[in-house]
Amino acid sequence: MKALTISDREEMVLALQDEIRRSPDARYDHRLHGVLLVAEGMSCRKAAEMLGDSHGTVVNWIRRFEKSGFGGLSDQEGRGRPSRLKPAQLKQVETALRRSPADYGLPAQLWDGPLLSSFLEKQFGVTLRARQCQRMFRRLGFRLRKPRPDIAQANPLLQAVVKKTPASGTKRQG
Repeated sequence: MKALTISDREEMVLALQDEIRRSPDARYDHRLHGVLLVAEGMSCRKAAEMLGDSHGTVVNWIRRFEKSGFGGLSDQEGRGRPSRLKPAQLKQVETALRRSPADYGLPAQLWDGPLLSSFLEKQFGVTLRARQCQRMFRRLGFRLRKPRPDIAQANPLLQAVVKKTPASGTKRQG
């Protein structure tokens, strides 16, 4: 039997990890799985590797579970690093992402992690790496889009007939 694969694997792994981090219930369940794996005899290092977390994170989960039981695996208030962007700045970023980078004097048509990183540096003096910016896209409800390449010597009229998505501003007949 042929092994199943997930298309755009790297992008989907990141999306799944973000979804787990976004939901308090999913984070709790994720920690439960880590503790369960260790309870079944797996090392913290191996459990962390399987779950995509650091060894120290799984060790912390085990310690919290041993100290406080299931309640120790719940989200704790005030944990984590504060955001480098203020809420008003985040709103400005969201507004910018709804527009073209060219509107801000940037040499591109679509936003990506490195471009957003340079925008944040220029606009707010905040340094975030491209990967952090990619997470910000998802957190704000955006997804990265890749431009469709133009096929050399292709007839644009014939392409439009079989194109999956209609040109912007037009509705599909059907």
